[in-house]
Amino acid sequence: MSMYPHRGLPQNAARLNELLDQIRTEFDNQVRINEGYEQQIQQQVQEAQLIREKVYTLEQQHINIKAKYEEEVVLLRRQLEAARGGAPQPAIPGPPQHGGPSAGPPPPSIGMGNNLFSGIMTGQGGQGGGLPPQPNPQDQAPPGPQHQMPQPPPGLQGPPPPPPPPAAQPPFQQPYQGPAPNGFPGQPPQSTASPGPGKRGIGRPPAGGPATPQINTPMPYAGPGASPQVANHPTPDHRALPPHPGPMVNNALGDLDVERLPAHVKKTRDDWFVIFNQHVPRMLDVDLVHTLNHESVVCCVRFSHDGKYVATGCNRSAQIYDVATGEKVCVLQDETADISGDLYIRSVCFSPDGKYLATGAEDKLIRVWDIAARTIRNTFAGHEQDIYSLDFARDGRTIASGSGDRTVRLWDIEQGTNMLTLSIEDGVTTVAISPDTKYVAAGSLDKSVRVWDIHQGYLLERLEGPEGHKDSVYSVAFSPNGKDLVSGSLDKTIKMWELSTPRGGVQNPGPKGGRCVKTFEGHRDFVLSVALTPDANWVMSGSKDRGVQFWDPRTGFTQLMLQGHKNSVISVAPSPTGGYFATGSGDMRARIWSYRSIS
Repeated sequence: MSMYPHRGLPQNAARLNELLDQIRTEFDNQVRINEGYEQQIQQQVQEAQLIREKVYTLEQQHINIKAKYEEEVVLLRRQLEAARGGAPQPAIPGPPQHGGPSAGPPPPSIGMGNNLFSGIMTGQGGQGGGLPPQPNPQDQAPPGPQHQMPQPPPGLQGPPPPPPPPAAQPPFQQPYQGPAPNGFPGQPPQSTASPGPGKRGIGRPPAGGPATPQINTPMPYAGPGASPQVANHPTPDHRALPPHPGPMVNNALGDLDVERLPAHVKKTRDDWFVIFNQHVPRMLDVDLVHTLNHESVVCCVRFSHDGKYVATGCNRSAQIYDVATGEKVCVLQDETADISGDLYIRSVCFSPDGKYLATGAEDKLIRVWDIAARTIRNTFAGHEQDIYSLDFARDGRTIASGSGDRTVRLWDIEQGTNMLTLSIEDGVTTVAISPDTKYVAAGSLDKSVRVWDIHQGYLLERLEGPEGHKDSVYSVAFSPNGKDLVSGSLDKTIKMWELSTPRGGVQNPGPKGGRCVKTFEGHRDFVLSVALTPDANWVMSGSKDRGVQFWDPRTGFTQLMLQGHKNSVISVAPSPTGGYFATGSGDMRARIWSYRSIS
């Protein structure tokens, strides 16, 4: 017999069962509600996928229509030339013909491996690039290594473009004409057809993926609490003059024949020349300082912050040169990397104190080099595709990177960590950190420029829309005061944006659209690189048309066009101390130039 009485236990057990039944009923109700939500979400995902499929179908229809249009244009041009005795008509745009008396060998192909830029550099299409080149049996093999270009990375590959007309390639797939009788490069072909989406493989996003840009949950920012103070440079008044050149001002300096220009509007040397805009006051002069020969394509150039050195990125190595003497002082090459094939260094940037050089390459790794020791200080892995752009913040420890894997990442070299990952819908081609280390900007294949708050991970600006670019953005740069941004695009234009006023203390207010205050038009082909001089007086640009132009940000007028390379100008960079700029090109050369104001 138990010593503990159990009176009342059956009554308590019944009450407990009753409570359990109520909980079970409530749980079943919640399950049914959740199932309803899941069905609604799945229905919305399916609707979004149907919309994507419709857009994809429309893109395919556009591609087919454009291919037929281009074929008809080619046939009509040939019929017109035949009717006029076979003489080419300058008023009708089209590709140059090989084998003419003044046509020299085509420029070297800029094959750069498995990456977004391959197709752009070889003239294979518009946004997205990355398509394999169309062989041309008449092209001569250039000196130096040849690089095969396989298909673009997963996630950025779409349907192949339609085949070119049987007797001719589309205008933007033809190599430029050879040197003219004066020894300067001939005029590139003029084409009224935009590269546009018709030449881009439209990568389908994953099924059920986001329909709007998403920002990953930001990781805690391990950087310094206070941003460094940056000198407050004067900002040009963008509203002081009209945003676009008037009818009497010609920005298309590349269309002019240098041989026929009067001496006072040009400057010619052995293998380079400058055309000055005769419709605006002449305020600048340019001279060649050094030519830095390389064994491969020069993908990027960047000065150290003290202006004494310039770094270049090419196949397998980064190289550092003395600006004063032009001597190569350092070669940085990772001997442990797999060098059985090509390994192009896409981007280089110095730390503010000049002790380190960060390099981004096709093997998806970021290496931070100790320059004096010639050793790797940090190796950052995490990107899933080629790294196309890097920028070193002025805090001396934060690096931004942009990749074809559709992400921007921020790294801390002191902690050796990935602080923040920002995801968008398409490949990231270019990144820049603001001078005060508060913001990071990125350009993308989706024609947009985005600006985030570095410390919080919030998307603050999305620069697009009717005033925005009509094709992929390949370069962005902040103005020295951090309040304006310039962007260069495959639509052949440069745009200057006035960023919205920062929202102090507002939590995740959502992106706003900055205002496009200037559009610079005049390049004849893709704009691949843009920058501002340290005094903010000039916007610089490099293009696939082989030219470098200086633009007045107050007026939108071009000041001059420099032709000094035999192939695309892939990268331009001003010296932070002023007076010099560097260019990197597909002709396997980097060049250091001087510029100065004239009265």
